[in-house]
Amino acid sequence: MSIAERAISINGEQIVIEDEALETFIASIRGQVIRPGDATYDETRKLWNGMIDKHPALIVRATGTADVAATVRFARDHQILLTVRGNGHNVAGNAIADGALMLDLSAMRAVQVDPVARIARVQPGANWGDLDHETQVHGLVTPGGQVSTTGIAGFTLAGGMGYIRRKYGLACDNLIGAEVVLADGSVVRASETENPDLLWGLQGGGGNFGVVTSFEYRLFPLGPEVAFVSTIYSLQDVEQILRGWRAYSEQAPDEVTPDFYVWGMPAAPGVPEEMVGMPIVFIAGMYAGPADEGERMLRPLRELATPIADESGIAPYTMVQSKADPLFPNGLLNYWKSVTLASLDATGIEAVLRVAHERPTPQTLIALRYLGGAISRVHEDATAYGNRSALYNLSIDTTWTNPFQSEELIGWTRQVWSEIQEATGAGVYLNFAGFAEENSKLAELAYRSNHDRLVALKRKFDPTNLFRTNVNIKP
Repeated sequence: MSIAERAISINGEQIVIEDEALETFIASIRGQVIRPGDATYDETRKLWNGMIDKHPALIVRATGTADVAATVRFARDHQILLTVRGNGHNVAGNAIADGALMLDLSAMRAVQVDPVARIARVQPGANWGDLDHETQVHGLVTPGGQVSTTGIAGFTLAGGMGYIRRKYGLACDNLIGAEVVLADGSVVRASETENPDLLWGLQGGGGNFGVVTSFEYRLFPLGPEVAFVSTIYSLQDVEQILRGWRAYSEQAPDEVTPDFYVWGMPAAPGVPEEMVGMPIVFIAGMYAGPADEGERMLRPLRELATPIADESGIAPYTMVQSKADPLFPNGLLNYWKSVTLASLDATGIEAVLRVAHERPTPQTLIALRYLGGAISRVHEDATAYGNRSALYNLSIDTTWTNPFQSEELIGWTRQVWSEIQEATGAGVYLNFAGFAEENSKLAELAYRSNHDRLVALKRKFDPTNLFRTNVNIKP
């Protein structure tokens, strides 16, 4: 089946592209152009989330900025629905669509570190493991993901909460420059001195304004070893642990980034068979400072109740950053939604305890992250990212393996999320946004007072809304 029989326009209509135009475009690409029926088509279209099973009309696996620019121009000229895939660790599945032209950046994953200027320049197909591997050679870091296989691109553009967020802020706060392919196919630089309004929009505004082909991050000294907490408790003590964790978090220094999780014990090396699926409370976190000092500061998190297991200690930064990788394998079925809470009052505690006990599958993760610190010291309008004053992020990460449960479990997650959001007036965090199905509502809840400025920026850089397969800011 040819692209002419499958291609969809930006308005959802079937379109026909002349063979000559298609072949001219393919000849202009240095990387791979993959069509349905090609040997690598099915493998290339797979994303991390096993829920996503879409069939693009054409896949362009770019090798550099020139391929990206050519693909954007081709999509614009022929009005083909365009999707952009970075590393592919994509919960919502916005990286792919039926009948679309998928621009795949996963082959572009180079990392260059300038240890004197403390800057890293990173291509969009890289993941956090790639970046940490290179920066730690120089004892440097930038705030990144909590699973090292997470791609840098989508994570950064939507904000980016990691284990050093309270000390050094979000990933988007440390994005100081970018090379961007705009909707007309032109290539520009965004920085404090060149297109500063575009840089502002990239700092939390998602993929609405162009395709970023190079990210430039500010780096900080940390490592090679850090103190971390990794303590498992029984779910029977969940309320005591939650209250103790909240009290500790709200008086902790910025160097401490503490997370609270409710989960089912995974089938992982070292976990006895009889404990697999057992409901647990898991406390995790890192200290962004001297390791010996951090071990002392984190100790109270290891004493919130009687632990079932405790693997806390001092370890290489790269090991801590990748510790959770085996727990989030490719191919599981996932539907995640989250809210950002101004505080954890009685209503918030009740909500967390309720969902902790009502989790529909053992794999479902209830994640509560303490924010504040460097995140809240950035003014609300200094970046596109909104909800700066929120102190907590509550994420309901529903995960399962049986596809026959999908409708039921997605429905449960939506219902719980909606009830919590309405009861608290919470904002949202767009890296955990379901399938982004409440698009306009999500954009308003995420961007708050920055939304109108983002609409004006969209009109300037993407007036025809070519980049629309995202939590979309409509021009």
